[in-house]
Amino acid sequence: MFKKIPFSKKKLISYFKQDIAVDLGTANTLVYSPDKGIILNEPSVVTIQKYENERKVLAVGKKAKYMLGRTPGNIIASRPIKDGVIADFEVTQQMLKYFISASTKKNLFIRPRIVISVPYGITQVEKRAVQESALSAGARSVHLIEEPLAAAIGAGLPITEAAGNLIVDIGGGTTGVAIISMGGIVICESIKVGGDKFDEAIINYIRRHFNLLIGERTAENIKINLGTAFCIENENKHFAVKGRDLVTGNPKTINLNRFQINKALSEPLEQIIGAIRLALEKTPPELSSDIVDNGIFLTGGGALLHNMDILLKEKTELPVSIAEKPLYCVVLGAGETLNQIDLLNQITVS
Repeated sequence: MFKKIPFSKKKLISYFKQDIAVDLGTANTLVYSPDKGIILNEPSVVTIQKYENERKVLAVGKKAKYMLGRTPGNIIASRPIKDGVIADFEVTQQMLKYFISASTKKNLFIRPRIVISVPYGITQVEKRAVQESALSAGARSVHLIEEPLAAAIGAGLPITEAAGNLIVDIGGGTTGVAIISMGGIVICESIKVGGDKFDEAIINYIRRHFNLLIGERTAENIKINLGTAFCIENENKHFAVKGRDLVTGNPKTINLNRFQINKALSEPLEQIIGAIRLALEKTPPELSSDIVDNGIFLTGGGALLHNMDILLKEKTELPVSIAEKPLYCVVLGAGETLNQIDLLNQITVS
């Protein structure tokens, strides 16, 4: 007698259905599967070795990020996505191929359907670059949805209702300030300010005031450990920073405090506040009343900056809520649309 092999319908469906959602971010790329949740979270960094007439990808993601600022002349660790859009098509294609193959099972017959989030207001050329990158990386079909909408879905906002919701999504390369109602974006202000600009502002501040040169990774550590959007008097946290003295050229260590980093971040924070005010000024009166009741919803990695909600409350006089999982709202929202075909068709960018 033949032994009966147990049959799992769920396993068979998961083998043939490999749809995924991708948050192709400036700083990090996240991949979501409806069956497994978030299956990949890697830095959007690629290390390339240059030859005479060609380039070879050596590492992608975490391994590549570790190499930032540590490579010899013929090896470059870079981010192929700048300010939320593709700056290097070929390298982005290789990066997407790596992330998609790492997130899906090898299947010669079934290719995944992919939903990719993109910043609000990107050009047709940029949209085409994203679609072609995903298709060449093995996608069966590609749907693009705007990051503010995806973030709102991921934050659990009722976007299909006839009520105004204000979402501020602060990513690595861009900040999107959107008024959303009835499944669409009514008003949106998108600026190229985000986590990367915070890091850049910290680097410039330390260079100007201390004649000390630090790298991107050090600036990011300062932002995480010491960064604050709003200073409270009794907070007096310090952080030791190592870099190169621009006068002597020697390694040097300095101590920084929260008040100094708050000053360093003042310019990009003012730009974000300016975008929020501009969006509020353009908002129709009926939706404005909804926003007074509902307040501002913060998503994206920038929402985790210390006291960001306090700063926005102070400047806008509106209630501010931080999403439960601000880093994952965009990819969770994009993933949610994989199971709602009608919603996906309604909000897909043409």
